[in-house]
Amino acid sequence: MNKTVIVPSFLLLIFFFVSGAPAADIKVGTLMAHTGPLKEFGPAIQNGAELAAKQMAAAGFEIQLIHEDSETSAIPATDAAKKLVEIDRVVAIIGALASGVTVPVAESVTCPNNVIMISPASTSPLITVLPSDQGKDFLFRTCPSDALQGVIAGKLAARYNKTAAVIYVNNPYGQGLAEQFKRSFEKRRGKVLAMVPHDEKTAESYTAELRKALAGNPDRLAAYSYPEHAKVYLKEAIEFFKFKKFLFCDGTKSEDIVKALGARNVEGQLGTAPGSAGGVPYVIFNADYKVEFGRLPPLPFITNAYDGVAVVGLAAYMAKVKGLPLTSKNIRDNLRAVANPPGAIIMPGDFAKAFKLITAGKAINYEGAAGSVDFDKNGDVITPIEVWRYKKGKIVTVSVEHEIPKE
Repeated sequence: MNKTVIVPSFLLLIFFFVSGAPAADIKVGTLMAHTGPLKEFGPAIQNGAELAAKQMAAAGFEIQLIHEDSETSAIPATDAAKKLVEIDRVVAIIGALASGVTVPVAESVTCPNNVIMISPASTSPLITVLPSDQGKDFLFRTCPSDALQGVIAGKLAARYNKTAAVIYVNNPYGQGLAEQFKRSFEKRRGKVLAMVPHDEKTAESYTAELRKALAGNPDRLAAYSYPEHAKVYLKEAIEFFKFKKFLFCDGTKSEDIVKALGARNVEGQLGTAPGSAGGVPYVIFNADYKVEFGRLPPLPFITNAYDGVAVVGLAAYMAKVKGLPLTSKNIRDNLRAVANPPGAIIMPGDFAKAFKLITAGKAINYEGAAGSVDFDKNGDVITPIEVWRYKKGKIVTVSVEHEIPKE
């Protein structure tokens, strides 16, 4: 005898929505800083990743982003990365921001597990030659090495100063940038009087470090740290040492620093940071970001996160068209095919066009919001370095260096 089973309507609705929801083609983790010394940067950079994923979905390829907080610290970031890899089973991680976080995460989690990691913001030269990735090719970045930023900063400082001191965060980022700045500045007959490190954890006071850095009365103090560090020691430099001739970098390109010190105290001060090549790709990205989030804050690396998600999505789609399982390795093997020349130029948001070309077996070359994403054999790219200035409480671009200086 047949029995009729009556299913409550609310269960039918639940079943419909769950079964009818499109499954993501791939899962991608983000490892941004929402707490710790880089907390000012994390939300806006994550928005860049979100925008790329949303545009990919509109074009027909679904990327599920799973967000984790690095806390700008190696141990919690490593735990978060293990969760993304082992539990969420992501094929790639976009992050981290701090080089002092990216390096241990790559060494202990992503490289051993053969999972792609693309940092939008880690600029330490160490990442280029990280032993754990040699021969594996799973570690990439969409921002330039500080081997370039340090050269530009040294050139910039030498135009106006004969002596300098550096106070820097004691991790691969701060060390690499400080050392490259010193080489570049002294090559141009400048003299670095002091190189003073400080701990990654934010302290209540840095007067001991400042006393060492300023002992020789340098013409300029390079602030190579993160906003939560720098807004403390720069304020102390002004109030206790009556010193306010600074040189800033990407880590101290910060609206929070303006608020902490006051616009008058940073007026006219210069800094360097990885910049965008500008042109049509950046104009397109800028307009799309403003529509989605209201404004594009003058913070670094938002475009680089967008580009990281974009190339992962394009590479995954190419692997899918080839009939390959969407594993991290198969996606990795197609990254340079979609990001490097030759091929039809694909600009930000041009993903439906890209998918059509890939499906037809045509070559593509993604030109990113931050510049060309042409990965070399080490997973590095070359993007321009921006010279910027604090002006009337705002952060404004002064110039963009497109060429690689010869050292």
